[in-house]
Amino acid sequence: MADHDRGYRLLFSHPEMVADLLRGFVREDWVRDLDFSTLEKVPGSYVTPELSNRESDVVWRLRWGHDRLLYIYLLIEFQSTVDPFMGLRMMVYLGLLYQDLLQRRELTPAGKLPPVLPLVLYNGHAPWGAAQEVSELIEEVPGGLERYRPQLRYCLVDEVQIADSDLESLRNLVAALFRLEKSRGPEDIQRILAALLDWLREPHLAALRRSFSAWLSGVLLPARVPGIAITQVADLQEVKSMLAESVMEWTHQWKQEGLEEGRQEGLQKGLHKGQEDALEKAREVLVRDLERRFGLLPDEVRRRVDAIASIEELTEFVLRAGAAASLDALG
Repeated sequence: MADHDRGYRLLFSHPEMVADLLRGFVREDWVRDLDFSTLEKVPGSYVTPELSNRESDVVWRLRWGHDRLLYIYLLIEFQSTVDPFMGLRMMVYLGLLYQDLLQRRELTPAGKLPPVLPLVLYNGHAPWGAAQEVSELIEEVPGGLERYRPQLRYCLVDEVQIADSDLESLRNLVAALFRLEKSRGPEDIQRILAALLDWLREPHLAALRRSFSAWLSGVLLPARVPGIAITQVADLQEVKSMLAESVMEWTHQWKQEGLEEGRQEGLQKGLHKGQEDALEKAREVLVRDLERRFGLLPDEVRRRVDAIASIEELTEFVLRAGAAASLDALG
């Protein structure tokens, strides 16, 4: 599992994060009836008959109303590409979850399986265009056969598509996480950190503060300022102090790396035709982004990137790369 995925999984192992995710980003009437004080994390690893472990799941349960248990199945999906068959993946994972619940006899008072919210978090650049209902993935045959298509819909939280103004207006831990992901410089991070330090002052939130610190110093900052050594710290106040001491150097590095305007915005909007130096910088950013996703690039892919000679070619390549699930899919 990638460091980014592990960092998110750590953060969403805290009940406060799960509660704020549901309160702030699942805007449905039934959420008002949840008793967030009963949130309890449950095992999220299942073994299929082929002995293939599922270990990246985050599963919680809590009371819905007075006497009903609701299981929240969080599939943490942090790839920067869209999986067109995510509905099928969710159906398989939920089948394993329900099989496990049945074996452990975790049924409702009526002897039925408990309801589950399948939820996907996505932070890729390309708009999420995959079907959210699994039946849409199956060819429809007229004459009655369509009645037997399985039906399962998952809830999608696409953090990149949420307006910055909407996030800034929320006193919400998950909104702060999304703002950190979308931050454009050390100054932005400092402002968000100040809010987090205020919201996480209570002693019982010390573990969540440490998780945010670990994610910031171990995942987010190293990705934003490659080449600069980031000290691993265990306290948010230390992260804030580190940022204050290094803000000038890091801001310069941020600009040099072409990341201040965001990877895709910088590639698509921040360049001008005929400016070879800007194109060269954009090609370097593109290579780093591809290597972050797919590992060391083959020489053939590097040559293709080096051959990009215009804004139009660059934009087309970025869009194609954003939707590709592998290097082979680049065509």
